[in-house]
Amino acid sequence: MADYKTMYFHLAANVANAIELLVQAQQAGEAYYVKENTSVVSLSGKEVKVKQKKSDGHP
Repeated sequence: MADYKTMYFHLAANVANAIELLVQAQQAGEAYYVKENTSVVSLSGKEVKVKQKKSDGHP
């Protein structure tokens, strides 16, 4: 008979690891976005008003 308790704990541990990996990837992307000073490219030809990023890390 399968040891469902052990299987469940392995699954839960791997799910927690996957979530942590996704959180780290999101934080790295956010840090890259905040660090970069890129301009917005409009594909529609309409003028786009962009708020300036604050340097304190908050939008």
